[in-house]
Parts: sequence; structure tokens; C-alpha cells
Amino acid sequence: MKKIAIIVGTRPEVIKLAPVYLELKKSKILKPILINTGQHREMVDQMLRWFGIKEDFNLKLMKINQTLPGLTAKVIEATYKVFEKIKPHLVMVEGDTATVMAASIAAFYLKIPVAHVEAGLRTNDIYNPFPEEMSRRLVSHLASVHFAPTENAVQNLKKENIKSNIFLTGNTVIDALLYTAKNLKIEKQLIASLPNFKKYRVILVTMHRRENFGSSHRAIAKTLIKILNNFPDTAVLLPLHLNPKVRNVIKPILKNHKRVFLIEPPGYVPFIYAMKNSYLIMSDSGGVQEEAPTLGKPVLVLRTNTERPEGIKAGSAKLVGINPEKIFKEASKLLTDKKAYRKMTHVKNPYGDGKAAKRIRKILEKQFMSMTLI
Repeated sequence: MKKIAIIVGTRPEVIKLAPVYLELKKSKILKPILINTGQHREMVDQMLRWFGIKEDFNLKLMKINQTLPGLTAKVIEATYKVFEKIKPHLVMVEGDTATVMAASIAAFYLKIPVAHVEAGLRTNDIYNPFPEEMSRRLVSHLASVHFAPTENAVQNLKKENIKSNIFLTGNTVIDALLYTAKNLKIEKQLIASLPNFKKYRVILVTMHRRENFGSSHRAIAKTLIKILNNFPDTAVLLPLHLNPKVRNVIKPILKNHKRVFLIEPPGYVPFIYAMKNSYLIMSDSGGVQEEAPTLGKPVLVLRTNTERPEGIKAGSAKLVGINPEKIFKEASKLLTDKKAYRKMTHVKNPYGDGKAAKRIRKILEKQFMSMTLI
């Protein structure tokens, strides 16, 4: 059996790698070993339980107010030691977090090939999103196998002179979304903390990007109040990110409005429930941009650029940036213009068909059988 060390540290990584892990468990020649760095402890634990997955190693690296340099150093050292111990034939990472970059460096130091899921995303601005854009660029040049979610991602890799072992698979987030939507069950006590989706047109809002810390988050929060005051049939549902640099800015502005529902970060299942029942989504999240088209929900992207241009091109998402006037204008349009709203909701998801994990398993089986991994 060929050992595949699958590295996770944050909730999005679990969501996008869980379908791959479950597919690899079916293989007769591949053995997945799940290593959790603990970068986001509580949220990762929630996701592992939902998918019925047990980690093989938990490095427990999460610390309050940890710095990026400190976390990066700890992940490199801790994953290096585990790789030395288990001697995997391949290390698999997903996306662009500190966990992804650091674990890839550790694998490189041990000359273990790396497979990068969701490879090839680019904004072409190394500081936006920060530090994710540089993380994924570095991983692309450390990796031996690249699982690109879209044709645009494939071309991005080729432009950087990465020529071999690039595979167009679709995004595994759609696999996870379809699984969750099919098995969606939500407890009544969780529903009680959410707004009445029949009474209000609910705007689901998520904000967490480092480049938007401070004044940008403050301006967006004030714009949400303006939208609510102009549209009395609307409500805002906003899960507060755990980072105090986010919640300490947003909460004081929004907490006293009767149609603002501030909640703690929900598990993946209640979040999908909220997405499915919302009217409109405003977010700086990459994963939300990928998931929303399958659920038929328009997304206003609260960023100045995006590494996921496919949704913009398809018409399921609109890049509104962090300018309060533009955010208000575009939200108002979707709340008043039914034709514009329908146009954004009837879009085929450009990010995948729910079969990406199966493609990845078959590719890896073929690669190991033909000995063309590196």
C-alpha cells in the first residue's frame, strides 16, 4: 500500500479534503493517513465528525494570538517529525493556508513528493489575499502533482512554467456540498439562533480576510446598517469570525440592530442550511464563491480582486470590493431588480460537478501504478 499523508489545519481544508480521504479509503493500493496540525482546532473537529473521519495524528499547534512566523515554524518542524516517522510516499495538501505552505516545505526537505489540491488559483497580487496568494504560489513550485479545479487554474500553472502532472479535476468543495445538502439535518436549537427565513429576505455575510482588517470591515458593517434601514423586509445573518481583530470591529457596530443576527461560527452543516435559505450572500470567502452557484445564490464578493474569476465570468458572483457606495448600490439592485437577481441565480456552477475526489483517486492510482509520480 502506498501511504498518502493528508494534511489539514483549517475547516476549509477538511471540507475540501474529506471527499478525497473517503475516496482514497476505497482504494486497494492507496492508504490515506490524516494529519491535523490544529491550526483551527474547534472548527476542524466539527468537520471531521460530520464526515465520520478520525485523524491519525493531531499536532495541537493552535495557540491564542499566534503569529504567522511562529505558526509557520511550528508546522514545518512538527510535520517534518511526523513525516520522518511514517515515511509517506506522498504528502497531500489543499489550498493556501500556513499549514499548506509549511507542510509542503517539510515534505520538500525530506524529498517527499507533494500533491496540491485546488492548485493554480491566482490573483497576481502577492499581498491580496495576504498571505494566501504567496502561499499557494510557493506550494505550486514545491508540488509534484497539481489538481487544478478549473481550466483557468490549469493555464495559470502553465504560465509559471509548470508543465507536468497538471490534472483538471473540478473542485472537491462541490463534492462536499452535494454530500452535505443530501444529508442535511439540522437541530431545532440551532435553527432557533437563526433569523426567520420566511419572514425576512436574509443576507448572509461572512468577513475574515486579513487585508480587510480594521477600517474596511468597519465601513462594510456600517453599509449593512444602511441596507437594513432602506429595506425593512431584510435581515443580516453574520457568523462572527473567531479572530478578535474581526469581531471586535464588527460587533459594536451591528450588535444593537434588531434585524442583525450575530452568531458564533456555525458548523458546516448549519452554514450550508443558512446558505440554502438565504436570499443573498455577501462574503470575502473563497469557498462561498464556489459553493453558492450550486445552491442558486448570488454572491457579492467583498474583495478588491479574486483568485476565482470563473464565478464572476459565469455571472454567479460580482466583485464589489470594499467601497461602501458600490456595496450598497449592488445589494440594492439585487433587492429591487428581480430580473438582475434571477440572472445571477440561474448559473451552472463553473467550479465542479461533484466528482472531483473520484477523479483524484483514479489519477493517483494510475500515477503510482505507472511510477510517473515525480
